[in-house]
Amino acid sequence: MPLGDRLADAVQRRRSQLVLGIDPDPARVWPRALELVEDGPPGGDRRPAALAARAVAAHGRLLLDAAGEQCVGIKPQVACFERLGAPGWAALAEIVGDARQRGLIVIADAKRGDIDVSAKAYGQAFFGGVATPFGDVPGLGVDLLTASPLLGSDSIAALLAQARKDAGGLLLLTRTSNPGADDLQGLRLHDGRTVSEAIAALVDEHGSAGVGSSGLSDVGAVTGATVPAHLARLRELMPNAVMLLPGLGPQGGDGSALAPAFAPGPAGGLVPVSRGIVYAHERAGGEPAVAAADEARRLREMLWNLYA
Repeated sequence: MPLGDRLADAVQRRRSQLVLGIDPDPARVWPRALELVEDGPPGGDRRPAALAARAVAAHGRLLLDAAGEQCVGIKPQVACFERLGAPGWAALAEIVGDARQRGLIVIADAKRGDIDVSAKAYGQAFFGGVATPFGDVPGLGVDLLTASPLLGSDSIAALLAQARKDAGGLLLLTRTSNPGADDLQGLRLHDGRTVSEAIAALVDEHGSAGVGSSGLSDVGAVTGATVPAHLARLRELMPNAVMLLPGLGPQGGDGSALAPAFAPGPAGGLVPVSRGIVYAHERAGGEPAVAAADEARRLREMLWNLYA
């Protein structure tokens, strides 16, 4: 099934456009995750990186248990795992495997971007893996990877070729949610378009061969929820793209203003929320898992009732 059709099917089955962001801070994992590490079997690697990675993996499982059923997918922030070295990557692989067993879409938020050999290697790492003289080494097995398009069309094509080999896709940084986005993305080019509009045209161009019967492509865009005024124009330029809409919640995005993203249907926009769910107990009180479940349910219902 083409990636866009898989996304559309998953959104309808789960009645959710909510994506669970997993950006673990080893110093702020839920207390139960720390208990699970301490209560684990004796022995094993007791170095800080290994212990922190075990806590992060436990935190991810607890978060999936609490909020996963309210979501259509997860979005692990890869840097939060990579900083723990090899044990961190192992923790990431564990959480990705858990999410896939639960039927969730997996979006690796890694913002990769390069050409030729490097692009191929990135694709192999995140999607299907690589053949070696010693046997095949599996990749992470994600469905979508966030990527930077600033090296141009050849970098997009090289990475997309690897993604498509394994029925995966890309989400290109188009108009991001951070305050400094307009430093570059809002600049005007010689033809009058902004940089964001030029990237949107690349999204549409490279995704045209991957549009399924749902009308959605395997090349989408990261378009921040913090400045929804851009969404109508970007949707016009990318009629078939899935839009990943970060920024709802702590960053200040307003869910009621995201309508253009959902023009192709309920799966036209995916809304990732991390801190707003993970740390809901700090605002609402109570047990972290209960607060996370309640907040995920509230967000899922809000989005579904607005845009389904």
